Amino acid sequence: MAIVENSQQETILPSQGAPLIESRSIDYIPEAERHGSLFSQFTLWFGANLQITAIVTGALAVVLGGDVFWSLIGLLIGQILGGCVMALHAVQGPKLGLPQMISSRVQFGVYGAVLPIILVCIMYVGFSAGGTVLAGQAIAQLVNVSNWFGVLIFGAVIIGITICGYRVIHILGKVASVVGIVVFFYLFFKILYGYDIQALLSNRHFTLANFLLAMSLSASWQIAFGPYVADYSRYLPSKTSTVKAFLAVGLGTVIGTQASMVLGVFAAALAGDRFSGHEVTYIVSLGSTGLIAGLLYFGIFFGKVTITALNAYGSFMSLATIVSGFRGKPSVSPKLRLFFIIMMVGFSTLLALLGQHSFLKIFTAFLLFLLAFFTPWSAINLVDYYLVTKGRYDLPALSDPNGRYGRWNMPGIITYLLGLLIQLPFIATSFYTGALVDDLGGTDISWIVGLVVTGVIYYFVTKIWPPSVAPALILPDNR
Repeated sequence: MAIVENSQQETILPSQGAPLIESRSIDYIPEAERHGSLFSQFTLWFGANLQITAIVTGALAVVLGGDVFWSLIGLLIGQILGGCVMALHAVQGPKLGLPQMISSRVQFGVYGAVLPIILVCIMYVGFSAGGTVLAGQAIAQLVNVSNWFGVLIFGAVIIGITICGYRVIHILGKVASVVGIVVFFYLFFKILYGYDIQALLSNRHFTLANFLLAMSLSASWQIAFGPYVADYSRYLPSKTSTVKAFLAVGLGTVIGTQASMVLGVFAAALAGDRFSGHEVTYIVSLGSTGLIAGLLYFGIFFGKVTITALNAYGSFMSLATIVSGFRGKPSVSPKLRLFFIIMMVGFSTLLALLGQHSFLKIFTAFLLFLLAFFTPWSAINLVDYYLVTKGRYDLPALSDPNGRYGRWNMPGIITYLLGLLIQLPFIATSFYTGALVDDLGGTDISWIVGLVVTGVIYYFVTKIWPPSVAPALILPDNR
């Protein structure tokens, strides 16, 4: 059946029967189980981005050579561009009632979707590991233990939250928003009145390479949410306004992240060489010492809880999607769900323990290189949903290798691989530097090329080899 949008009905309060511990996995969410509000989407992404990793990412714009003024502008532009891409993925959740990556089977086939999903799993593990390092530092300072023990404590907390699932994560998002606002307001107040910010802003040395680096840092941050943002909007009623959902998610993620990155830019500019390797300690030292410092460490720890829980939950959903595709089933058992959660969080915690002493350098390279793998996927998914199929998905066929979407959708797979190849000359990371990077002054514009060119190629490929498009959105029998 087709879903007819009603812009007048955009929110529904949580149903009284909605369990605190989630029972669903990657299967379709029936209308009777839909709950939540657009405000919860705003607070989730606002609170998730008021956190230390976003601060460190913003700081990289200065650490890697940019000045304060142009770094702030570059970060904001990248934020808006990447946030729009991310929010366009988010509005698919209420319409389809499914997690984000399972819909990739439309473009890649039931088996072919495994390719981008594996890369998504790597992303989740990487981001979780980076966040765990910083949260471990905060816990270590808060309760006076070693950093490695703080990492273990944080990993255990994330396992418990991820097992609870969707509703608990949204509740944490609301609390994290309040905690984040208090902590960030205090830190901004201390910086603005304790340091000469005007002097930092007046030191302007524009270079295109550093400006585009700042844009890439914030755009990559936002685009990296694309593969799982619909996981956290899929419980909203199907008649949720598309425009309002776009604005709720987009504004939440852009405002929250920009606030964090602005703080990071100021901190890095003030710290100089003292920032790298002591990120959490230096941020807190800008605010205070003693009891206030302890509260700030708690705020940093709590801020990392929400976003790392998002990563852990997303990694479970992606791994479950891979397994269910080959099993031909729309869901996984509770025991398998628990196993996946423990495995993915455990692996990211292990990486955090191994890489905690070289975190900033590794995370920088990881974040920028990540763009090469997700911008072409994002372009294909968005072009397909909004321009080709226009949301007319056959949801039962997503679990049937012999159904409408088949095992391998070669036009989608080939376009994705072409998108990766097209970006190679424009990538500038410590892992790999493209042939055209020097001609562009060391600037990485691969994410721009990947989004635009891949999207155009996929659109015209579907004109040459038209995909099987359902006459309307077809829902499972359990709707």
